[in-house]
Amino acid sequence: MRNSTIVFLLLYIIPFGAVTAADWPQWLGPNRESVWQEEGIVDRFPDEGLKVKWRTPVGLGYSGPAVADGKVYVMDYELKSGKVENSPGTRGKLEGQERVVCLDAMTGELVWKHAYDRSYELSYPSGPRCTPTVSDGRVYALGGHGNLTCLDAATGDVVWKKDFVKEYNAPTPIWGFAAHPLVDGDLLYCLVGGQGSVAVAFDKKSGKEVWRALSAAEQGYCPPTMIEHAGVKQLLIWHPESLNALNPRSGEVYWSVDLKPAYGMSVTAPRKVGSYLFASAIGGIGALIKLDDDKPAAEIEWRGKPKDAVYCCSSTPHIVDGVIYGNDCQIGSLMAVRLDNAERLWETFEPTSGGDRRASHGTAFIVRHGDRFFLFSETGDLILANLSKEGYQEISRFHVLDPTNECFGRDVVWSHPAFANKSVYARNDKELVCVSLAAD
Repeated sequence: MRNSTIVFLLLYIIPFGAVTAADWPQWLGPNRESVWQEEGIVDRFPDEGLKVKWRTPVGLGYSGPAVADGKVYVMDYELKSGKVENSPGTRGKLEGQERVVCLDAMTGELVWKHAYDRSYELSYPSGPRCTPTVSDGRVYALGGHGNLTCLDAATGDVVWKKDFVKEYNAPTPIWGFAAHPLVDGDLLYCLVGGQGSVAVAFDKKSGKEVWRALSAAEQGYCPPTMIEHAGVKQLLIWHPESLNALNPRSGEVYWSVDLKPAYGMSVTAPRKVGSYLFASAIGGIGALIKLDDDKPAAEIEWRGKPKDAVYCCSSTPHIVDGVIYGNDCQIGSLMAVRLDNAERLWETFEPTSGGDRRASHGTAFIVRHGDRFFLFSETGDLILANLSKEGYQEISRFHVLDPTNECFGRDVVWSHPAFANKSVYARNDKELVCVSLAAD
């Protein structure tokens, strides 16, 4: 059933940790809702362009930066030998070091770095995928081959570490471990893999396993997501066979819905809006899921069809006022889609590939600020725009850095930026850049 009562619902995700407004301590920001709440930000970019505060060299990586307590944390790969060649079905082999790098957020100067030898054998092998998660003075960093490290945020000293492949017999996904670790309370949740351990909860201080749950042929790439509904916290784990809600304290499965993307690519986080979840993936997989308001349970409200909905992969969609804004991975455009019935309202390639025709996996990372949006395009541009059900209205654009990776014959940068300290922090495979967005 398609119910018009959900047309004007607003995106709402429960905050699970208190952080300062100036911090961006994990993937998608303080509450993983892709919302930046700092005040004193520019209404439009100056004619002469935005001020670049600093640039500093970094190695290979898809990992976005995290910003907390005056420091920037990012993962990268320092290549020693091998050649980066991208092929969707072939694992490239590299030799080098995986690193966690800590920089001063105001100057870009190196504070510390932690490095370890790590051979790579991945498709699209250009470095780690996961944004570090910073919580209570510690940094949790997950590498491309399943090396999880807990570091002291001030010094870079190792507190504890895990090897998912060795300790859980977890297969390394062809596109690497990519599910950003989630901290909630005293637990750290990770997508791991292996029999009975697709999802694992660790004590965040000691690294001791608290519980493990779920089995699947592949673990997928979707980050653990915490919601609260019917008065109950529910941990969402989407592996390539189903979307599941678990008891976050025990790993007990509350409910499960069949949702099977192509190529095992459950990637984007489900978005909660009121009593609904929207989940989207490659292969024409898009579904609106109705949550039971009285107990932890769910059922499908609608599934997308070939000419409606939006099918996202590299960038998690955003939902405002009953409209889904997301990048369709097969077409490559930014689309606006009605939440209540999946109708496509408009599409544009301007903020993704910058062209005017189909560009597979065209990507823009979407962050809301007040009633406007900051979009970071795969072309390396930061865009300020209005998004509404009527259309896309670009206000300003600034080229932050050059795309240094490749996808389907075009140059791309696929790393989610951080917004903190009235600035944007963005990286490619050569440098990390801090650009001021302050109004004064």
